[in-house]
Amino acid sequence: MVDDEPYILTTLAALLGTEFDVLTADTIEKAKAHFGQREIDLILSDQRMPNGSGVQLLEWVRQESPRTIRLLMTGFAELEEAVEAINRGRVFRYIFKPWRADELIDILRSASRSFLLERSHALLLEELRQLNLELEQRVQQRTRELEEANHELEQKNKMLEKLALTDPLTGLPNRRAMDRLTERELRRRDRYPSPLSVGLVDVDHFKEVNGRYLLPGGDKVLIDLGKILQGSLRTVDFMGRIGGEEFLLIAPETNLEGAQVLGERIRANVETTGIPYLKEVIHITVSIGFAVAEAGVQADYEQMKHVASAALAEAKMTGRNRCVFHNVIPRPFEQAG
Repeated sequence: MVDDEPYILTTLAALLGTEFDVLTADTIEKAKAHFGQREIDLILSDQRMPNGSGVQLLEWVRQESPRTIRLLMTGFAELEEAVEAINRGRVFRYIFKPWRADELIDILRSASRSFLLERSHALLLEELRQLNLELEQRVQQRTRELEEANHELEQKNKMLEKLALTDPLTGLPNRRAMDRLTERELRRRDRYPSPLSVGLVDVDHFKEVNGRYLLPGGDKVLIDLGKILQGSLRTVDFMGRIGGEEFLLIAPETNLEGAQVLGERIRANVETTGIPYLKEVIHITVSIGFAVAEAGVQADYEQMKHVASAALAEAKMTGRNRCVFHNVIPRPFEQAG
């Protein structure tokens, strides 16, 4: 309560003290000092004050303590003052002197309810903001967890796919992977005609290796053989283990002459490279059968495998440790066309 007449402050403090915690000030400076010490919920100020007006005080309060409910009382019912109070001080009510006690209490009760509603509304808004912030944080956290789970799942799927396409002993592509690679090369040469060679590599007398060095020695031979074969290829070639001691070679853009050079290099490297095992060095040889489809000759995977198998069988029957090359022969309808 702000008024420059002490008896009004005393009367109002006694009247309102049972329902309100009343602070009084007889100057604008003392009123401002109260705001510096604690939060003020309601302010009821007289208009005519020394060194200023109630409107000026309430305008200051509006800027410094926006949630404080502002009321103005005056004994001069001048329209201009009322308009100024409303426009500048944004007063809740404009009260005329002399006031009736019951009417004044009702006005202050109404102002109190308004303050409590606004405070409740502000608290609800703050609570809602905090809930939204927590929800957003949870969503972000859940999104990160899902992204991490998806990434982990992708990695595991890639690992599973790699495992499904990799020979566990040699680390080379397995039969499934080589089937896919060969089919891909055949589709590519359908669009861009070019020669293609497919070779089968088989270890000679591998049962003797297993019989002498048992399964661990046979595995060591296959592992090192895979490395020798890989080291004999060009960057465009593919090599994989398709079962037992048999390997499949895909040589894109390779005609008969190129297949002969590649096959002989592989055979010679295997023959001259010893495989250390325990305190011995194991020497092996391989037989190789190539199917060569020259540019312009149509061929499917089954035909290429059949021709390569026939060439491999011939290499085995004619002494082993050698390469045999068969051209894929165009089918009769292809010749007629």
